Amino acid sequence: MNILLYAHSGLRWLIVVIAVILIGRLVSGWLREREFGTLEKRLTLSFSGLIDAQVALGLVYFFWTGATGAGYPLYRIEHMTTMLIAAAVAHLPSVWKRSENRIRYRNTLFAALGSLLLIVAGVARLPGGWSQ
Repeated sequence: MNILLYAHSGLRWLIVVIAVILIGRLVSGWLREREFGTLEKRLTLSFSGLIDAQVALGLVYFFWTGATGAGYPLYRIEHMTTMLIAAAVAHLPSVWKRSENRIRYRNTLFAALGSLLLIVAGVARLPGGWSQ
């Protein structure tokens, strides 16, 4: 099961990198009033897709290790709940596909920032937090 934990822990860094790139593109596009282009669409989809993969790995790890001895301490339940909310927030941009560019950039930016803040809080809740 350690390989699952390592994959789950390592994937978070890819998510953070994609989130930072996405946020930079969204701020730039919003301020310059650019067309919501292919790169922004792909980054948004990559961000939410990676979070989906992370949630899947996390749920398997949560239930497998919980059932085989680690149990379900409160910090694990809080982490899981926070991350499920972060995943839901990361999927909000799909609601704004038909919005005008300025609104789409703004709303997607706030969704990405909100999701990233929830991720930071959820990982910090774990013993060892971001250092593991």
